[in-house]
Amino acid sequence: MAYRIKKIRLFVRETKPARLALSLGKKAQGAGPPAPTTSPLCHLHLEIEDDAGATSFGCSADRLSVRWLDKRPGRSKSVKLRQLVSLLENTRDIYLQRPQFENPFGLWLLNHKKVMVLGRSAGQEDLTSVFASSLFERALIDAVCRSHKLSLLEMLAGDKLGFRPTQIHAELASDKPNSYLPPQISTRIHVRHTVGFFDPLDASDRPAATRLNDGLPETLEEIIAEYGIRYFKVKVSGNPEADYQRLSRIWSVLPHAAEPVITLDANEAFEKPAEFVQFLKRLKRDQLGLFQHIAFVEQPFPRRISLAKESEAAIREANAVKPLIIDESDASLNSFPQAIALGYSGTSHKNCKGVFKSLANRALMLQLLGEKARLFMTGEDLQNLPIVPLHQDLLMVAILGLTHCERNGHHYNRGLSMLSPTDKTSVAKHHGDLYRKRGDEWYLNVQQGQVHINSLFGDGFAVADEPDWNSMTDLRTWLNNRYPAE
Repeated sequence: MAYRIKKIRLFVRETKPARLALSLGKKAQGAGPPAPTTSPLCHLHLEIEDDAGATSFGCSADRLSVRWLDKRPGRSKSVKLRQLVSLLENTRDIYLQRPQFENPFGLWLLNHKKVMVLGRSAGQEDLTSVFASSLFERALIDAVCRSHKLSLLEMLAGDKLGFRPTQIHAELASDKPNSYLPPQISTRIHVRHTVGFFDPLDASDRPAATRLNDGLPETLEEIIAEYGIRYFKVKVSGNPEADYQRLSRIWSVLPHAAEPVITLDANEAFEKPAEFVQFLKRLKRDQLGLFQHIAFVEQPFPRRISLAKESEAAIREANAVKPLIIDESDASLNSFPQAIALGYSGTSHKNCKGVFKSLANRALMLQLLGEKARLFMTGEDLQNLPIVPLHQDLLMVAILGLTHCERNGHHYNRGLSMLSPTDKTSVAKHHGDLYRKRGDEWYLNVQQGQVHINSLFGDGFAVADEPDWNSMTDLRTWLNNRYPAE
């Protein structure tokens, strides 16, 4: 069957001010807790027509996380946002210039290469270009799944998306779905709760005068008691002494009887690889209980050196102490095999880095497991918020065979408060497993540390009803009003 793209529109929905602010990695050094802010969620609406004249829509969405995508100094948030929006608009033009296609994978792969070239010519970080490409990829996948009235999992299993992982990793032996899809798909995912550098750990960090008193847990102790969490992702700042002391306190709060699983995320904070190696060795020597519960460390080094040949010795030394994965460095289709060659154990999945890419990475991981026993993928991305970003990423986590993922934007934000009444009605109708009502608002339903996602396996890419586009603002209009040109 052939298709034609009829229309592509870009919108923004902004969240309410966050409940709590989050400090990441190196930014936390020498700083105090930041003020809670709003978050812009960019939504893409795509409409296709098949060769029989039937139409279907596709959607995707992501937070415009320009401070994560582009960490180069001397560039204001306004400048980064304006450049990202221009890249998204130019990517739309690329898709509309060649609207006819036979399958989503073929069109995405062709246009992904064009978007990467476009981004580099505009001085963008590759990670930013990948973000733009993936937003269109997901909406395209969603639209074609809906045209078949099948779920994403059914489309992949039936080879109806044209996906050919060997076109991403030529060393793969097979393109068949059984080379990358897990034999069983879980409908329950453990939430890995992020602990920011300034997050309150116990009551001593949250005196009465500073409490929100909104009926939700505010300290790590309260979160564990309320949700039964046993997976934790801890942000470290790159200051070894401060990080050591912080981790010691966190370890004292965790539910030891539940055998907690801890991951560390440095967000590129360790400028000196040797210093990071010593930090890990100190943890092993002086905090063995904590150390034994650390599963892996995410992106310890800045992206400019993390995949450099001169970093290989430090990567291998650190990876021998604790497995390392890349995240911000995962900015090309070849990043994962490049990282493996340097001694890393894995990479992260995020929808904003690509769906087909992650599926191909899983196929590569499975093929290499016999010779490299510690290879793995992880599920990351804190600010996947409802409806579209959260649903689509949770579904991909399940399809990739992952059992837990970083997922607590619900804690930092106010549930579904950013949604329109129409969208909330859709949630109540279709996703009673994933959300529950607390007072007047809907929140992610975390029970025994897990979320149930059975409702995400319907037709399309995890979104039951068409989003309420009328409740959103045109992307360019939002940008000009919110961030005037400097």
